[in-house]
Amino acid sequence: MNMTYFSPKTEKRPSNIDGRGLFANEPITKGEIVVVKGGYVMSRADRDEVQFRIGPAEIQVTEDLHIGPITRTEREGGMIHMNHSCDPNVGVQGQIVFVALRGIASDEELTIDYAMTDDEDYEMGCNCGAPGCRRTITGRDWMKKELQKRYDGYFSWFIQRRLNQR
Repeated sequence: MNMTYFSPKTEKRPSNIDGRGLFANEPITKGEIVVVKGGYVMSRADRDEVQFRIGPAEIQVTEDLHIGPITRTEREGGMIHMNHSCDPNVGVQGQIVFVALRGIASDEELTIDYAMTDDEDYEMGCNCGAPGCRRTITGRDWMKKELQKRYDGYFSWFIQRRLNQR
């Protein structure tokens, strides 16, 4: 069951960044919706229990709420398969709608900077290969002034709201 909407202009394929990724199978215009994330809304504690059972497949939508699948059979249909890039071509509008930041060519991998959606304590290595790669990604990268300026208007609602109040 697909819990997540994917534009018909996208398809999942093996990725050079990590595992599988989402790719354009035809050109996508700036502002076009590419994914709408679906799933169950759950607290951070519930998310932690689900992650333990099925692995990560959710996104954060508020300070304490996440959305994603809750069973192994729902996992594939609830994932967005967008890998992180330090030079992304997709951003967030609201909490669950992902749009093209620029025109995207056919066969290009659709990527997002996790700084746009995450406010958690974690650290991971980056394999994006972008010229300006940060090499290490954290769940608090949204706090970096250069990223705030670069992605203004494309952060998840709960992060954008904080930035607008400053």
